[in-house]
Amino acid sequence: MTLADDDQRLLRELCEQHGVSAEKVLKLLETVQDYELKDLRAGVYDALRDILKTRFSADAEAKQ
Repeated sequence: MTLADDDQRLLRELCEQHGVSAEKVLKLLETVQDYELKDLRAGVYDALRDILKTRFSADAEAKQ
């Protein structure tokens, strides 16, 4: 997903404030966007659940 520089900066700031991985949020947004283009959205919740279970670099840093 391509975001404008200001949007990227804002996303990173908000994620940092809340201890969330910006990479994970972007991946979640990309997945939702991908499923919006499909006629059937079956599996979207499973895909989102898998992303939430995945560890990204900021997740590991937040737990330290």
